[in-house]
Amino acid sequence: MMSHEEIEEYYKKLEGKLTIDEFKSKIEEKITFMNGLCDLKTAAMLVSSELGVNEAVKIKDMSPDRSNVVFIAKVLSVSEIREFSRDNDTTGRVVNLNLADDTGSIKAALWDEACDLVKIGDIKPGQSLKVKGYVKEGKGGLEVNVGRGGGIEHIDKEVSVDIKPVKISEVKNGMNSLNMIGKIIDMGAVRTFSRKDGTAGKVRNITLGDDTGKIRLTLWDAKADATEFKSGDTVEVMNAYARDNSFSNQTELQIGSGGSIVKSNAAVDYSEPLTPIADIGINTSYSVSGHVSGLDEIKEFERADGTKNKVSNIYISDDTGRIRVALWGEHADIVNGLDIGSEIRIIDAYAKPGRNEEVELSAGARTSIQILRK
Repeated sequence: MMSHEEIEEYYKKLEGKLTIDEFKSKIEEKITFMNGLCDLKTAAMLVSSELGVNEAVKIKDMSPDRSNVVFIAKVLSVSEIREFSRDNDTTGRVVNLNLADDTGSIKAALWDEACDLVKIGDIKPGQSLKVKGYVKEGKGGLEVNVGRGGGIEHIDKEVSVDIKPVKISEVKNGMNSLNMIGKIIDMGAVRTFSRKDGTAGKVRNITLGDDTGKIRLTLWDAKADATEFKSGDTVEVMNAYARDNSFSNQTELQIGSGGSIVKSNAAVDYSEPLTPIADIGINTSYSVSGHVSGLDEIKEFERADGTKNKVSNIYISDDTGRIRVALWGEHADIVNGLDIGSEIRIIDAYAKPGRNEEVELSAGARTSIQILRK
């Protein structure tokens, strides 16, 4: 008699395709057919393979000599689909996935028809997939190619990954392949711009926070729409890179075509550090909270390039002092909803020398303003 323990590891991979008794019967048939030349485990493996079950491997165990592989992994990021011309004048397509399991990560290239799964939105970051493809040595190490002989199947289970998210305080200029979990503090606004080749682009700057600080995240083009997110959501950022912003002298995160951002159920603690007005210096950003102690009218003006802008000035006070705040652009309209005594919080305003060498705050594109009480 064969024991259940001996064949359980193969039977559970059949995912309900037949009963355990039917599986045992097929194993017995295989041993008989092979004239007893294979043992119980080999017969179970052969029957499983004939029923469409392939032995899954871990990413760390992949090597070029394995050729075809089947593995289960989580999608960390999805690139944009790229078209190219082949030597026979046909057009090819390829899209890259960054996949990971609890042993490591690997790039998977989906070719031609396989790209349609991304095009129709059937493959997204955060999903679990069963992937069949072949392994080869690529420019950046091993990669899996999924073409006509390969396949992708959705798996309804969570795949744990061996990728430790970094904290915001740990991010340094030049770091790549960063994964982070943070809370959206501010969604920012989508801005359009013209590239050198005349095409239009889109960009959005999101502010993220965790228990170690906050950082600005830049999303480009299609990712800039980000309509599925709102302030207060917890998100997982995958495959980002860090660069210093020469204007603000701060390190920021960027997500290119190979990066992604998805919602997360993780708990993230963040509280905005507020600076007492008396402690504000110059040439850096501050977040302050206080009540409105002065209001000016909105003033419109014309820039040197002929475009128009507007500004309004308010004063806010707390227990330590009083400071003038210049509200630029759309922020200027906030004065229409304020009165003397209104409570307000201003996040990331830039401090600089003002009139009579007094310090003042400038609220521009990087600033978010919350009216706590009118």
